[in-house]
Amino acid sequence: MGDVDFDPKTGCITHLIVPGPGCLCGIFGREKEFVIPFCDVKQIGEDIILVEIRKLKDIERACPCG
Repeated sequence: MGDVDFDPKTGCITHLIVPGPGCLCGIFGREKEFVIPFCDVKQIGEDIILVEIRKLKDIERACPCG
């Protein structure tokens, strides 16, 4: 499950926030999440979202909880 960021003035989606891999079999949550600019989304399907990724480090950020 993921989340979205949006511009409150326009109501437009600006980023998709996708959870990264879990730690210790997912018991203790996730260490990272991926923040993907919505302009990089190329196609949204029933089971998949295709995005263009320039560099992983550009979209990866640490979870604020730890």
